[in-house]
Amino acid sequence: MNKVRVGLYGINGHQIHNQMINHDKAEVTAISMIDKEKLPKELITDDVTFYEDFDSLINAKNVDVVSICAPKRIDQKNLAIKAMLAGKHVYSEKPCAYTEAELDEILQVSEKTGMLFHEMAGSAFDEPFISVTEIIKSGRIGEIVQVFAQKSYPFKTSAGRPQDDITDGGLIRWIAVHAARFIEHTTGLKIKDIYAMETRHGNPVKDGDLKMAASLMFSLDNNAVGCIVSNYLNMNNFPTWGNEHLRVWGTNGFVEITDGLTKTRLVTPDYDGPVEIKHKSIDYFDFFIDEILYNKPMPLTLEEELHPLRAVIRAQEKAMEVE
Repeated sequence: MNKVRVGLYGINGHQIHNQMINHDKAEVTAISMIDKEKLPKELITDDVTFYEDFDSLINAKNVDVVSICAPKRIDQKNLAIKAMLAGKHVYSEKPCAYTEAELDEILQVSEKTGMLFHEMAGSAFDEPFISVTEIIKSGRIGEIVQVFAQKSYPFKTSAGRPQDDITDGGLIRWIAVHAARFIEHTTGLKIKDIYAMETRHGNPVKDGDLKMAASLMFSLDNNAVGCIVSNYLNMNNFPTWGNEHLRVWGTNGFVEITDGLTKTRLVTPDYDGPVEIKHKSIDYFDFFIDEILYNKPMPLTLEEELHPLRAVIRAQEKAMEVE
C-alpha cells in the first residue's frame, strides 16, 4: 500500500509529528519551520527533506497533504489556500480562519480545487467523549435542556503566552473553540445565538493585551441554552495540562466529564455512577488519511466539523471586554 506523504509546517500548536512515528498509512516526507531538536529522532532520516520556506514545501512532488501549525496563526488561512491551489490536501491547526469570510473562502477553494481540507477538530473522538456521545444520542438523558463546558490552560508555558491575538488566535478562537466542539460534537446540536465577555484582569504582564478569561453564553438549535468558561488559570501542578469539563443536562438526567477528562458521571432515575468507557480513542488525522486513501466519509461533515469555529468567531466579533 502506498502511504500518504505528509509535509509538516511549523510547530506553533498541536503539530502531528509524534502521531507520525511508525504510522501504518502515512509518512513524513517534508518538514519546514520546525527545529530538528523539537522532532522525534524517528523523523530525522534521509527520506525526509527539510525546506526553508512554505512555498518550497507545497511545491515538493513528494507531498500529498500539508499539516499547518504556522508560527503566526493569523497566516493559516492564506497558507491553507496557497497549499490547496498547489494541489495539496490540508490539515490545519485551529483557528484556521479569523472571520467567517475567511472560513468560507477556504471552503470555496477546497471545493474548486478538489483538495481536501480539515481542521484538527477531533476532540469528540477521544474517550470519554465517544461513550458520552453515545449516551446522549441514545436518548438516555432525555431532551437536552442546558449544557456547560470548560477549557482551562495554564498561563505559564516554556515560551510564555503571546500577548496578542495574531500568534495563536486569542483566547476565544484558540481555547473556547475546544469547549464549543465538546458541546456540538457530543450533542449533535449547533450553537445558534452566542455572546461573549472577556477580561485582561489577572494578566501577569503589565499593560499586556492577553485576555485571561472569557465567558460565553449561547442557545442551541433545539432552544436549549448553555455557557462556556475558558481561561489561562489552570495551575501547572494540576494533574492534566488542560482542565476540561462538559456537563449536559436533559429532561431525564445528566452526564458529565470533569477534572481534566479523568472522571465521568451519569445520573438518571435508575442509575448514578461512572460512564462505561467502551471504545479506543481515534486520532482525527487517521480519519483524514482514510478519506484520502479510500474516499471513506469523515465522521463529521465539513460543516459540522467547522461550525464550532464559526460560532466562536461570531462570539469574538461582538465580544465585550470588561474594563
